[in-house]
Amino acid sequence: MKTIVTFGEIMGRMASPENLRLRQTRNLEVTYAGAEASVAASICNFGGKARYVTALPKHALAEATMDSVRSVGIDTQYVLRTDKGRLGLYFLETGANQRPSNVIYDREDSAIAITPADQYNWDAIFTDAQWLHLSGITPALSKKAAEATLRAAQKAKEAGALVSIDLNFRGKLWKWDPTKSARELARETMKGILPFIDVVIANEEDCHDVLGIRAGDTDVHSGSLDTSRYPDVARQVVAQFPNVSKVAITLCESYSATHNNWGAMLYDAGADKAYFAPLDADGNYQSYEIKNIVDRVGGGDSFAGGLIFALTTSELSEPQTAVKYAVAASCLKHSIKGDFNYSTRAEVEALMGGSASGRVVR
Repeated sequence: MKTIVTFGEIMGRMASPENLRLRQTRNLEVTYAGAEASVAASICNFGGKARYVTALPKHALAEATMDSVRSVGIDTQYVLRTDKGRLGLYFLETGANQRPSNVIYDREDSAIAITPADQYNWDAIFTDAQWLHLSGITPALSKKAAEATLRAAQKAKEAGALVSIDLNFRGKLWKWDPTKSARELARETMKGILPFIDVVIANEEDCHDVLGIRAGDTDVHSGSLDTSRYPDVARQVVAQFPNVSKVAITLCESYSATHNNWGAMLYDAGADKAYFAPLDADGNYQSYEIKNIVDRVGGGDSFAGGLIFALTTSELSEPQTAVKYAVAASCLKHSIKGDFNYSTRAEVEALMGGSASGRVVR
């Protein structure tokens, strides 16, 4: 089994308990997470082999982040420990019903944001790697983090690994060039990285914000999506970047903060074919209905982790099976508090097989 590498920032997650607003609470729940670490956690919990690469300061809180990552079996041997820089933080206020969740970032001058690309031992990192996963969050942090993300993609390709990226547009983070808007900076930066990418993961908003591509007149906030438009979105991505072999687009119909419908499409450029999941008994797309979301944060990362695991596992790698696995994995994540998906492969496959009642397993 070869290694799947992820590169990006891990932070302290400071969350208000239950559904309290941040201004209501004086007690915050502390966990540790970041998009790329969450993908690595999913892969390890499914039985795969993952290596996480980041930069962290030398203090006890950073050790706590390392403990959280190692606890699920992630390889941390190439995590860079720095004398300068801080641990990034984000503050989470979990929404309910018609009140959305809200995130406040506190990540400026974090260790990964100030560490140059040449400080990482890329050749050693990719020695036994078959895949690298990145996100659009890391290059949003700083120019140095963007350069490191690009270097990681380049070195992975030199080593013969496949590379995926979740576009993950975060308008609150793209601030490191004040002469450009967040969208302008994201588009300019990501268009330098995408020529080295094999698999693009996104939602419709990401495709518009980062690539200027829309799914017709579909409104993601209306609670209803026209799924027939999404294969064309994927074709437009491939038209801009012919090196991309697959495009995965998550399909979220948001009725409220605690009620979403969830599914996805995987487009195979070689076959010019789109695969949707989940499907009903007649083979038509029918999303999972999730009425009582426990924690939405990390849902997209759990999808990415499930997709990468499936595509690198022979018996799951056929496109229809892979997207079915990824969507089921992410559906289960919505029931788990925290960023990491602690679902097992057996639990994901049970949901794929129709076991969705939630009955007690005895």
